[in-house]
Amino acid sequence: MNASAELLKELRIDRKPPPPAPPSRRGRWIALAAVALLLLAALGWFAFARAKPLEVRTATVAAIGNGDAASVLDATGYVVARRMATVSAKITGKVREVLIEEGQRVEEGQVLATLDPIDADAQRRLSASQLLAARSEVARVQAQLKQAEADASRLRELAGQQLVSRSQYEQALAQRDTLRAQLQAAQRNTRVASDALAISDLGVDNTVVRAPFAGVVVAKAAQPGEIVSPLSAGGGFTRTGIGTIVDMDSLEVEVDVGEAFIGRVQPKMPVEATLNAYPDWKIPAEVIAIIPTADRGKATVKVRIALKQKDPRIVPDMGVNVSFLEAEKPQAAQAPQGVRAPAAAIVERDGEDVAFVVDDEGRARRRKVRTGMALGNDRQVRDGLTAGDTVVLDPPAELEDGARVKPVAAAAD
Repeated sequence: MNASAELLKELRIDRKPPPPAPPSRRGRWIALAAVALLLLAALGWFAFARAKPLEVRTATVAAIGNGDAASVLDATGYVVARRMATVSAKITGKVREVLIEEGQRVEEGQVLATLDPIDADAQRRLSASQLLAARSEVARVQAQLKQAEADASRLRELAGQQLVSRSQYEQALAQRDTLRAQLQAAQRNTRVASDALAISDLGVDNTVVRAPFAGVVVAKAAQPGEIVSPLSAGGGFTRTGIGTIVDMDSLEVEVDVGEAFIGRVQPKMPVEATLNAYPDWKIPAEVIAIIPTADRGKATVKVRIALKQKDPRIVPDMGVNVSFLEAEKPQAAQAPQGVRAPAAAIVERDGEDVAFVVDDEGRARRRKVRTGMALGNDRQVRDGLTAGDTVVLDPPAELEDGARVKPVAAAAD
């Protein structure tokens, strides 16, 4: 019976669920890879969000103008010097020393160079010796004349007393008159020798080259050891000048105006000049004269224009754009200094006024600015910005120095 019971138990169906299988290593690695992918995706999204440029509105900083006078004619020309000289020696000689360099300021009469003075010094010594000889001759004749006058006076008394013959007295008078003539000739020779010495002094002085007027040296043409001459006497081996000097106070502008428009130009007419090298600098000027001749080939008339503002930045042969104005503009000294920037571009950060300037790489650079008066919707900026800068309008709080930005619109100046 017990055996049968055991057999029946073995034939029963077990209804209990099987025990769970132990976790495998493969499943564990799959879970870890999924977590790593999720982390990489989160990091990539965060980096993409940070690298995305911030969209901002921008505007351009402008220079502050001097007025709104209308232009009746525009023309182009060049800066020229009315007083310019290539300085040379008056004589032909070898350069001993050159005392100038390009860009040097010189005063009137300042020594620019010296020539070898050997020949001039020798000529001066000869003239000085000739003068001494002439003076010695004068002294000799004066002594003889004094003796002859005494003899003539004594013989006159003796002839009156009939102690000597009349012919002896007349011979004494002739000797006296001859010596007087010789004295006059010796004195004239002395004056001639003195004049020759003065000419020799000029020859020595001509070995020193001096500035004819105050100005700036723009070219140095000779070096020590070279031969210079006021005339081109030796081809390419002979210099004709020591250097070129320009009087910077004589700079003006010359422009060619078409014949069809010359009627719009009048003497003393106000002009605004702009150098090609400094396009944001407006220089007040006025018409000096209209040259009364025309260029047949170009059909133009030359006009001279005086610059009212002197500045070291203005140099000869610079290109200039000029605008002939209807009325005189206010003086530059009365105009605000600095540049004109939108007021929306200036914000306060860390207790100071700043603006964000967009550089060539598309990044916003923070700049500290010093502001001035209000100019409508704009603001005067005395320091920190320059004309032509691109600034961010209404900079958001999250905008930092060096952040990438993307301009979405350009505001009108």
